[in-house]
Amino acid sequence: MRPRLLVLASTFPGRPGDGTPEFVSDLARREAEHFDTLVLVPSVSGSAPRERDGRMAVRRFRYFPRRWETLADGAIIENLRQRPARWLQVVPFIVAEALTTLWAVRRLRPDVVHAHWIVPQGLVATVCAPRTPRLITTLGGDLYALDGPLMRRVKRWVVRRAGHVTVMNEEMRRRVLDLGARPDQVSVMPMGADLSGVVPRVDRPGGHVRLLFVGRLVEKKGLEVLLTALRSVDADISLTVIGDGPLRADLERQARGLPVTFVGQRGRTALRHAYAEADVVVVPSVPAASGDQDGLPVVLLEAMGTGCAVVASDLAGIDEAVRDGVDGVLTPPGDAVRLAQAIDSLAGDPERRAELGRAARDRAASFSADAVGARYVDLLRTLTEGARTRHRRGGTA
Repeated sequence: MRPRLLVLASTFPGRPGDGTPEFVSDLARREAEHFDTLVLVPSVSGSAPRERDGRMAVRRFRYFPRRWETLADGAIIENLRQRPARWLQVVPFIVAEALTTLWAVRRLRPDVVHAHWIVPQGLVATVCAPRTPRLITTLGGDLYALDGPLMRRVKRWVVRRAGHVTVMNEEMRRRVLDLGARPDQVSVMPMGADLSGVVPRVDRPGGHVRLLFVGRLVEKKGLEVLLTALRSVDADISLTVIGDGPLRADLERQARGLPVTFVGQRGRTALRHAYAEADVVVVPSVPAASGDQDGLPVVLLEAMGTGCAVVASDLAGIDEAVRDGVDGVLTPPGDAVRLAQAIDSLAGDPERRAELGRAARDRAASFSADAVGARYVDLLRTLTEGARTRHRRGGTA
C-alpha cells in the first residue's frame, strides 16, 4: 500500500499555461509517483474546483466572494502591498484553508504532510495535523518579509514542531536555525526546474543581442534596476519582458524610449522557446523594502538548463547556483552601473556567452526537478518511516 501525502500550498497554476510559477506542481507530480497525493490550494481565476493528474488529486478551496477573491492570484505578500483592502481576505483565507485541511486529514488520513511556506500553510498544518509528520518548505517570502515580533513567534512555533524544514539557500537556513530549529532538522533543498522539455538554443549571427527577463513584476525581481541599466548600455540590444504584476504600468512608463517589449505572462511552452531564442537572460533580483527577496528563482535554473548565458544578482541562493565567471555573471544587487557593464561585456563577446551557456547547462542538471524531486521523496519517506517506528515502539511499551 502506497503512503498518503497531503500537500498544502498557495501558489499553483489555475489552468495549464496561465503563467503561474509551476515549481510546487512540478514537485508534487514527482512526489505523486511514490505517494497517493492530495494537493490543497486556494481558488484562483479560471481554476476548476477539482482536478486529477495521474495519482495526484488537486482540490481548491474558496475563501471569499468570487468577485473579490484575488488574494492568491500571484504572490500574496505583494498583493497585500499593492491593495491593503485585501487584508480583509486574510482571515477568511486561513479559516477556509484550515477547514479544508481538517477535512482532508480526516478523509485521507495522510502519512505525511508537505506544507509550502511556514505561514500560512505550515501554521495550518501544525494546528490541523498535529500528529502527522510535517515537512515545511520555505521559499523566502514568509521568512524574509514576515519578520515582526508576532510573526517571528508564530514561525518559531511552527518550525520547532516540524519534522523537517527545507530552505532555498544557506542564508535562509541560518534564519530558520535562529528561530530555534535544530541543525539536523533543516536542509538546503531548492525547488527544481523542469528541464525535460528544453528547447535547443538558437544561435543567430549578427551583432544584435537579445536580452530576456522573466518574472512577476514586483519590487524584489529588480526589473526597475535593469531598465535603469539599459540606458547606459552601448551595445545593440533589445529586452523582452515576460511576466505581469502590480508594477507593470510604472515599469512600462520607465521603459519608454528603450528597446523593451512587455509581452505579459506566458505558459511553459512559450517560456521554453523564449529561453532558447535569448542571448542573455537577466535576473536582477533585489531585496524589497518589505525585506522580501528571492531564495533561488526557478527562472534562473530554467535559463541555465537551456544553455543560455545568465547575468544575475549576487544574492544568497543565486550565488549557490551561479559561480561568478564560471557558469554566469553576478553583479551587486541594485547596482545598475555594474549591471550595464556586465551586459555590455557579454554583448560584445559571443564566444564568452557560449562558454558560460555550456557551463550553465551542466550546472543546472543538479537542480533539475527530477534530481530535486528524488531528494524530497527520500526526505518524505524518512519522515513517514520515522513516525511508524515511533508508533510501533509506543504500541509495545
